[in-house]
Amino acid sequence: MVPFIALIGGFVIFRVLGLVGIDVLDGWQPALRGALALMLVFTGVPHFLRSWRRDFVAMIPAVFPRPALLVTVTGVLELAGAAGLLIPPVAPFAAIGLALLMVAMFPANVSAARRGLTLAGKPVTPLPVRTALQVLFIAAAIAAAV
Repeated sequence: MVPFIALIGGFVIFRVLGLVGIDVLDGWQPALRGALALMLVFTGVPHFLRSWRRDFVAMIPAVFPRPALLVTVTGVLELAGAAGLLIPPVAPFAAIGLALLMVAMFPANVSAARRGLTLAGKPVTPLPVRTALQVLFIAAAIAAAV
């Protein structure tokens, strides 16, 4: 739920900051890009924290080789994408890349939910809720791109 809260809360805060005079956040799209970047920092950094990393590696379906490498690559891509969202000329490309990354990472979320895995000692989000969240995150990334 932290990514959802970061996205929604970040959007509201950044949008209000834009409305009160911070020009770089004046508009729904800059606020959305900022909120997505915030969300991606919350989701990307744990890829490199020992206890979370173990859980992320366990989430990778067995069909994919080198799960630890995949966790590293996805963490780097999430953080790079977050940075890209904050650079206006590359933000649309970063947003589309992130939408594609979210689609590519969804099988790991499905696998984790079906196997009843945990993240940092807490059960992963149930699949119906996770699916709805993933659709929202992908839609937000697409909206940030256009």
